[in-house]
Amino acid sequence: MSGLVLKLAPKERLLINGAVIENGDRRSRLSILTSDVNILRLKDAIHPTQAKTPVKRVCYAAQLVLIGELSAAEGKAALLKGLEELSHVLLDNDSRHHLSLATDAVLDGNFYLCLKTLRNLIPRENRLLGVCQE
Repeated sequence: MSGLVLKLAPKERLLINGAVIENGDRRSRLSILTSDVNILRLKDAIHPTQAKTPVKRVCYAAQLVLIGELSAAEGKAALLKGLEELSHVLLDNDSRHHLSLATDAVLDGNFYLCLKTLRNLIPRENRLLGVCQE
Protein backbone atom coordinates (compact mmCIF):
# COMPACT_ATOMS: atom_id res chain seq x y z
CA MET A 1 0.00 0.00 0.00
CA SER A 2 2.91 2.32 -0.55
CA GLY A 3 1.77 5.83 -1.30
CA LEU A 4 -1.72 5.44 0.16
CA VAL A 5 -3.21 8.70 1.41
CA LEU A 6 -6.11 8.54 3.86
CA LYS A 7 -8.28 11.56 4.52
CA LEU A 8 -10.01 11.03 7.85
CA ALA A 9 -13.13 12.69 9.18
CA PRO A 10 -13.27 13.71 12.86
CA LYS A 11 -13.50 10.62 15.11
CA GLU A 12 -13.19 8.27 12.12
CA ARG A 13 -11.71 4.87 12.98
CA LEU A 14 -9.47 2.56 11.04
CA LEU A 15 -7.74 -0.72 11.61
CA ILE A 16 -3.98 -0.75 11.03
CA ASN A 17 -2.25 -4.11 11.47
CA GLY A 18 -4.86 -5.19 14.00
CA ALA A 19 -4.88 -1.97 16.04
CA VAL A 20 -7.96 0.28 16.03
CA ILE A 21 -6.92 3.91 15.54
CA GLU A 22 -9.34 6.82 16.05
CA ASN A 23 -8.83 10.25 14.54
CA GLY A 24 -9.10 13.33 16.78
CA ASP A 25 -11.67 16.11 16.64
CA ARG A 26 -10.44 17.57 13.34
CA ARG A 27 -10.17 16.28 9.80
CA SER A 28 -6.74 14.91 9.06
CA ARG A 29 -4.70 13.36 6.31
CA LEU A 30 -2.34 10.42 6.73
CA SER A 31 0.24 9.25 4.22
CA ILE A 32 1.01 5.56 4.52
CA LEU A 33 4.61 5.06 3.43
CA THR A 34 5.14 1.45 4.46
CA SER A 35 4.20 -1.20 1.93
CA ASP A 36 2.41 -4.42 2.88
CA VAL A 37 0.55 -2.85 5.81
CA ASN A 38 -2.98 -4.03 6.60
CA ILE A 39 -5.41 -1.08 6.69
CA LEU A 40 -9.20 -0.97 6.73
CA ARG A 41 -11.47 2.00 7.35
CA LEU A 42 -14.00 0.75 9.87
CA LYS A 43 -16.77 2.69 8.12
CA ASP A 44 -16.07 0.47 5.08
CA ALA A 45 -16.00 -2.76 7.09
CA ILE A 46 -18.61 -5.41 6.37
CA HIS A 47 -19.61 -7.62 9.30
CA PRO A 48 -19.57 -11.33 8.41
CA THR A 49 -23.34 -11.53 8.95
CA GLN A 50 -23.82 -8.76 6.35
CA ALA A 51 -21.89 -10.59 3.63
CA LYS A 52 -25.01 -12.30 2.28
CA THR A 53 -25.09 -10.98 -1.28
CA PRO A 54 -22.66 -11.73 -4.11
CA VAL A 55 -21.02 -8.27 -4.19
CA LYS A 56 -20.77 -8.09 -0.39
CA ARG A 57 -19.17 -11.55 -0.27
CA VAL A 58 -16.47 -10.42 -2.70
CA CYS A 59 -16.01 -7.18 -0.71
CA TYR A 60 -15.68 -9.26 2.45
CA ALA A 61 -12.95 -11.37 0.81
CA ALA A 62 -11.01 -8.17 -0.01
CA GLN A 63 -11.54 -7.02 3.56
CA LEU A 64 -10.09 -10.27 4.92
CA VAL A 65 -6.90 -9.65 2.94
CA LEU A 66 -6.74 -6.05 4.18
CA ILE A 67 -6.94 -7.10 7.83
CA GLY A 68 -4.47 -9.94 7.37
CA GLU A 69 -6.93 -12.79 7.91
CA LEU A 70 -6.36 -14.11 4.39
CA SER A 71 -3.02 -14.22 2.59
CA ALA A 72 -2.60 -12.14 -0.54
CA ALA A 73 -2.32 -15.30 -2.66
CA GLU A 74 -5.48 -16.87 -1.19
CA GLY A 75 -7.30 -13.55 -1.43
CA LYS A 76 -6.25 -13.02 -5.02
CA ALA A 77 -7.63 -16.41 -6.05
CA ALA A 78 -10.91 -15.91 -4.15
CA LEU A 79 -11.36 -12.37 -5.45
CA LEU A 80 -10.68 -13.24 -9.08
CA LYS A 81 -13.16 -16.11 -8.86
CA GLY A 82 -15.80 -13.85 -7.27
CA LEU A 83 -15.21 -11.07 -9.80
CA GLU A 84 -15.56 -13.57 -12.64
CA GLU A 85 -18.89 -14.77 -11.21
CA LEU A 86 -20.12 -11.18 -10.84
CA SER A 87 -19.17 -10.44 -14.45
CA HIS A 88 -21.71 -13.07 -15.59
CA VAL A 89 -24.52 -11.26 -13.78
CA LEU A 90 -23.72 -7.55 -13.80
CA LEU A 91 -23.76 -6.85 -17.52
CA ASP A 92 -24.33 -3.09 -17.77
CA ASN A 93 -21.43 -0.90 -18.88
CA ASP A 94 -20.99 0.88 -15.54
CA SER A 95 -20.86 -2.38 -13.58
CA ARG A 96 -18.44 -3.86 -16.10
CA HIS A 97 -16.23 -0.80 -15.69
CA HIS A 98 -16.15 -1.22 -11.89
CA LEU A 99 -15.50 -4.96 -12.20
CA SER A 100 -12.64 -4.29 -14.62
CA LEU A 101 -11.09 -1.73 -12.25
CA ALA A 102 -11.47 -4.16 -9.32
CA THR A 103 -9.88 -6.99 -11.32
CA ASP A 104 -6.94 -4.78 -12.29
CA ALA A 105 -6.54 -3.75 -8.63
CA VAL A 106 -6.42 -7.41 -7.53
CA LEU A 107 -3.90 -8.29 -10.21
CA ASP A 108 -1.76 -5.36 -8.99
CA GLY A 109 -2.12 -6.52 -5.38
CA ASN A 110 -4.05 -3.36 -4.44
CA PHE A 111 -6.80 -4.89 -2.30
CA TYR A 112 -7.81 -1.53 -0.83
CA LEU A 113 -8.63 -0.16 -4.30
CA CYS A 114 -10.48 -3.38 -5.10
CA LEU A 115 -12.69 -2.99 -2.02
CA LYS A 116 -13.23 0.72 -2.68
CA THR A 117 -14.24 0.01 -6.28
CA LEU A 118 -16.55 -2.88 -5.42
CA ARG A 119 -18.38 -0.83 -2.79
CA ASN A 120 -19.70 1.28 -5.69
CA LEU A 121 -21.65 -1.79 -6.85
CA ILE A 122 -23.48 -2.39 -3.55
CA PRO A 123 -26.28 0.18 -4.15
CA ARG A 124 -26.87 -1.28 -7.64
CA GLU A 125 -26.94 -4.79 -6.22
CA ASN A 126 -29.40 -3.69 -3.54
CA ARG A 127 -31.69 -2.23 -6.22
CA LEU A 128 -31.48 -5.40 -8.32
CA LEU A 129 -32.22 -7.62 -5.34
CA GLY A 130 -34.87 -5.28 -3.91
CA VAL A 131 -32.91 -4.98 -0.67
CA CYS A 132 -33.43 -2.01 1.63
CA GLN A 133 -30.27 0.00 2.38
CA GLU A 134 -28.52 -1.06 5.59
